[in-house]
Amino acid sequence: MQVGGIFIRGYKTVKHAAKSEFTEKKSVFISHIAPVADENEAKSFISQIKSKHPDATHNVWAYILQGTEIARFSDDGEPSGTAGMPALEVLKREELSGVCVVITRYFGGTLLGAGGLVRAYAKGAKDAVLKAEVCEYVLFTVFNLNVSYSDSEKILRDLDKYKVRKSNIEYTDSVTLELSCPKESLDTFLDYANDLTKGKATHNIVGERFEGI
Repeated sequence: MQVGGIFIRGYKTVKHAAKSEFTEKKSVFISHIAPVADENEAKSFISQIKSKHPDATHNVWAYILQGTEIARFSDDGEPSGTAGMPALEVLKREELSGVCVVITRYFGGTLLGAGGLVRAYAKGAKDAVLKAEVCEYVLFTVFNLNVSYSDSEKILRDLDKYKVRKSNIEYTDSVTLELSCPKESLDTFLDYANDLTKGKATHNIVGERFEGI
């Protein structure tokens, strides 16, 4: 879900582009998958893969976009419902978004039947997802925390307990820690810092961003 350009819930996507390949009854299936930000990137990725395999029998594709309800697919000449939809269903079952997969088929001379095609294209999508690795992203709050030198040492030791990440440390007459924390854990961490420093810690919110976990 997207509100004012900010995604208010976490999402899962693939870490990087990947390729997988298998043969089924002499037909070769080559899958390519990649994270995509929008439809333009998805269409560009599809065109890129098609240009690599201009002589393929089929270049089946599916994509689902992050933060929207846009999900599209193409059977590219395979019988309706036997190729693009099974690939898209894999992406949905894995709860992925911002992902595009293209499954290229070189026909080997043996018909697979409708059931065989569904299984083959689902396998192609699933294999590609496994190769690309799934990463979950959640909304982090980015903030600065100002504390004394002695308190900073204690806080730095406890960051992992609260899933807080350190970006930078600035030393002046006190210590300013540049931190990010899962939004849902922020209040808990700030309560901890306040208790530890006996109310002397101060903070200011810088913004929000998605980070992988």
